[in-house]
Amino acid sequence: MGREEAITQEKLKKIAELRKAKIEPFAYKFDKKNNSAEIKEKYSKLKPDERTKDSVKVAGRVMTVRDLGKLAFATIQDKSGTIQIVLQEGETADKKWNLFKSYVDAGDIVGVEGTIFRTKRGEISILVKDLELLTKAIRALPEKWHGIQNDEERLRKRYLDIIMNPEIKELFIKKSKFWQTIRNFLLEKGFLEIETPVLESSAGGAAATPFKTHHNAMDMDVFLRISMGELWQKKLMVAGYEKTFEIGRQFRNEGMDMEHLQDYSQMEFYWAYADFKDGMKLTEEMYKKVAMEVLGTLKFKTHGYDVDLGKKWEMYDYESLIKDKTGINIYKADEKQIKKKLDELKIEYDKKIDKWRAVDILWKFCRKQLTGPGFLINQPVEVSPLAKRSREDNKKVEQFQIIIAGSELGNGYSELNDPIDQEERFLEQAKNKERGDAESMEHDKGFVEALEYGMPPTCGFGVSERLFGYLVDKPLRECVVFPLMKPEAEIKNEIKILEKAIKEVKEDERIKAIVEKIPSTKKETKVKPAKKGKKK
Repeated sequence: MGREEAITQEKLKKIAELRKAKIEPFAYKFDKKNNSAEIKEKYSKLKPDERTKDSVKVAGRVMTVRDLGKLAFATIQDKSGTIQIVLQEGETADKKWNLFKSYVDAGDIVGVEGTIFRTKRGEISILVKDLELLTKAIRALPEKWHGIQNDEERLRKRYLDIIMNPEIKELFIKKSKFWQTIRNFLLEKGFLEIETPVLESSAGGAAATPFKTHHNAMDMDVFLRISMGELWQKKLMVAGYEKTFEIGRQFRNEGMDMEHLQDYSQMEFYWAYADFKDGMKLTEEMYKKVAMEVLGTLKFKTHGYDVDLGKKWEMYDYESLIKDKTGINIYKADEKQIKKKLDELKIEYDKKIDKWRAVDILWKFCRKQLTGPGFLINQPVEVSPLAKRSREDNKKVEQFQIIIAGSELGNGYSELNDPIDQEERFLEQAKNKERGDAESMEHDKGFVEALEYGMPPTCGFGVSERLFGYLVDKPLRECVVFPLMKPEAEIKNEIKILEKAIKEVKEDERIKAIVEKIPSTKKETKVKPAKKGKKK
């Protein structure tokens, strides 16, 4: 029997004994009155060894236990932090003293009532008068100093990660504040929060690969949305709403790494009678507001960059920047030349993509060299099928991407409201899809029809939780409280298959024969005997 199994058996034994003694090890309720942070703040001016008669009731998880005979100490953790509790013979009720000594371990959840004092060593503590065992933990917590060392295990058992690491707990409090700040900002600006469908008959609003499923009742295939209701919100602009936004989950069936997820939170807003320049002003104000609320500053380090949102934001021209960084003129170069440059730069890409998809990959390479903050403008029409053509140059669109720390952290544009132009661009996207480009947009005839009824000039903008990851300087996957993980059984099976394959390779006689024929690269070193009278 291993150590963890032995601990579990001991805890199960205690549960049986508690039930035999008519003590419920899994309570129904506790009338919690106070939390650790407010107690520490309220009594911060107490002197060492000073006592009060003030009574408090707190509850939380026992993190540490020290039994000194007639005196016992424990640390309990609640939503706001930790506080020390002290049990003492003569002060703590006898039954509760015995309950604690016999049955309470680290990891259990307890409720205590007692008075406040400061110890001789200066720690604000609760002298326990009464104690209730609220939940008897069956499994032991990870060791304090080692925690969960394996990242896979840590993300899979995020609840333990949060228990053992206060900074992780704080991370998700900050994330909640991040989205609430965005929500409040837009509401204060007169935007209406709405909800649009998650299941769609066609995947529109972005260039991305959708998840596909089947709707049994309608007997039809549907897609999980790849945008935050872009086409739906623009239909609402047609309907007469002037300012809408949505915060929710969207899904893209694409590659996964520490900066990209398949399901994540996104915000998109649509603003009638505004253009991309209005959008730039509004989003810059919003980003500064969010940074101050989440970080308390506009200056921060992230992903190896020193960022200052308080300085003047740059304007990056798409065409000029690519030419400066790579020597490529995107309008004069053909598909073959662009792909050759990608090969020279050792950038991986799908060989089936067209020229303009290749150009955009080239831009993303250049983007890594920019600290920001700034706006990327003047993108080609071909890379933005839903954006309005530029008033200055009809080869380009009125789009802006927010660039911070070498990454795109927000995208907006003057929305295309010309149904004829939109139809043509959808048809061009359909050709790309036929070529094998899975990320090309679907031809949404219903959306074109809506535009034919008339949509006012509109600015649209979207930003995902990736912005939060950059604000706190953490990989995006770390910022998801419960990221999607492969089932443990499947991982173990994959390991078995790999181990079997390795074994088969090692035992393959043909491979053995080949290996034996390979000449050794090791040079034999002959050691000459030292001459007498000289040091080696």
